[in-house]
Amino acid sequence: MQDLLLSAAIYLGAAVIAVPLAARLGLGSVLGYLLAGIAIGFLPGLGSETQELQHFAEFGVVVMLFLIGLELEPRVLWDMRDRLIGLGGLQIGLTMAAVTAVAMAFGQAWQPALAIGMIFALSSTAIVLQTLSEKGLMQTAGGRSTFSVLLTQDIAVIPMLALLPLLVVSGAHGTDHVHADAHGAVSLVEGLPGWGVTLITLGAVAVVIFAGIYLTRPVFRYIHHARLREMYTALALLMVIATAVLMQLVGLSPALGTFLAGVVLANSEFRHELESDLAPFKGLLLGLFFITVGAGIDFDLLLDGPLAIIGLTLGLIALKGVILYGLALMFRIRGKDRWLFTLGLAQAGEFGFVLIAFSLQTGVLGVALSGQLLLIVALSMLITPLLFILYEKLSEFEGSTHEQAPDTIDEQGQVIIAGIGRFGQVVNRLVQSAGFSTVVLDHNLSTVQAMRTFGFKGFFGDPTRPDLLHAAGLDEARVLIVAVDDPASAVQLVSYARRARPDLHIVARARDRIHVYELYQAGANDIVREMFDSSLRAGRYALENLGLSEYEANEAEIQFYRHDRAALRELAELWEPGVPVTDNDAYVARAREFNKDLETVLTGKFEEEEDGHRKRVPGGRSKA
Repeated sequence: MQDLLLSAAIYLGAAVIAVPLAARLGLGSVLGYLLAGIAIGFLPGLGSETQELQHFAEFGVVVMLFLIGLELEPRVLWDMRDRLIGLGGLQIGLTMAAVTAVAMAFGQAWQPALAIGMIFALSSTAIVLQTLSEKGLMQTAGGRSTFSVLLTQDIAVIPMLALLPLLVVSGAHGTDHVHADAHGAVSLVEGLPGWGVTLITLGAVAVVIFAGIYLTRPVFRYIHHARLREMYTALALLMVIATAVLMQLVGLSPALGTFLAGVVLANSEFRHELESDLAPFKGLLLGLFFITVGAGIDFDLLLDGPLAIIGLTLGLIALKGVILYGLALMFRIRGKDRWLFTLGLAQAGEFGFVLIAFSLQTGVLGVALSGQLLLIVALSMLITPLLFILYEKLSEFEGSTHEQAPDTIDEQGQVIIAGIGRFGQVVNRLVQSAGFSTVVLDHNLSTVQAMRTFGFKGFFGDPTRPDLLHAAGLDEARVLIVAVDDPASAVQLVSYARRARPDLHIVARARDRIHVYELYQAGANDIVREMFDSSLRAGRYALENLGLSEYEANEAEIQFYRHDRAALRELAELWEPGVPVTDNDAYVARAREFNKDLETVLTGKFEEEEDGHRKRVPGGRSKA
């Protein structure tokens, strides 16, 4: 126990020294943790303690995956299906195929070659997400694409672990030994055939889903009566640890099990409580995990054949990089985001350790080959921070900016407001002050961020995108406010919304009369010219200062508004798209008639109300 405490003190001391230094040099905290671990690895007498601490530190990855799962509601996962299945699925499939082919070319049978392909198809969720968060890259298009692939890989580990026992070559290992996981724990799948292991695995996943849906609320209600804050933290840790233990018993990755549990609980009312309880554990344990990765590098094995190991590691990174770059081109990831996606995922990952250990236990891989694979995985993870530094250098030559990815919309409201400039802001404040819920979309990131500064929630994204509109609640909303600046985008948005929801009430902002006609034909119910109402108010003020009473000026404003509105509706029927209004004879003739009618309407209105008194009327004329 004393030795373990001493080792923990050494680890924490190395982190306190190395991580701030690495951060000041611009290398990132992850590389600092890894270098601290490498330095510790050369200290004599820490071998066994390192193994013990590594088991404990891996709990940081478990907690991280649980928290990631909490952020991903099943609906969000469904909305991401194109990226998950397309981008993530292709990355896994192509990398597995390429690595398997290379392994077979090096003389491996197809079973271990396929296992190696699975191992190297994965990337480091822990290192990549930590680095993306530190550098503020999570919300970029490259960051979102990287996250989608990492999420697909994390999910793919479940079928990979279920498939590995089926790759065992008959007679490769005996059945009289105790089947244990990577940490020596006895497994429930001891002595079972491959199909039995698969059934047990699927059963464990079903148990996690069932418990998350039906047992969470009763347990939270039970501990609520204790009125003790620490009980919530204890329950959060219990849920994570219990899920991890169950996964270990069936030979699955604890991190994958807790990720699944997090997704199941993402829709529950306890989501934010769990996040706040577990967040303090994640950062410290992840740092400890990175240190143990650095300390666990077998430099003796590396020195036995340094050129071969380093060559294989760089070859793996190059092979994955080529595949990732091709996928970036295919999915139109541009500029800096393409390099971020390519270099950010080119390493192997921590789940590779899990797959290697499981493959060794089941006899798919031999001891010598497993040791080499572990070293390649560790070295590729060590190189990852250097790949991010290379990305920054390449970005300087690229000369382009990141394409900001749209926000994930997790709210719906009765009113959708598309565009939150000066026009949309007033509408949003008025509707919210009346007690109605709104969802605000805008393509200007700085405007959305400014809104959030003043306490108004908005979502960044192109309001004309159908997927964002439906995520904002287009199918259930009662009113759509179209307040985007670009006239063409406004017409496109109104046209789509009218097709998708014939019963939806659409209020649209128009730049001018021609834009009014376009929006009218597209299906808008109410059309507001952006300068019209303010111009009427200015005109009313002018009339008041020209001698009319407030009542007369107000009546003139009302009559003008009604007449112009009626005229605009009729002229909209005469307007022809693509034909200048000056060339439309019917339109010009009717517009002239409306102008004459307006003077008659205003004159008649004042004559009725004067009762023989002489009053001044618009235009400077006097009537008795």
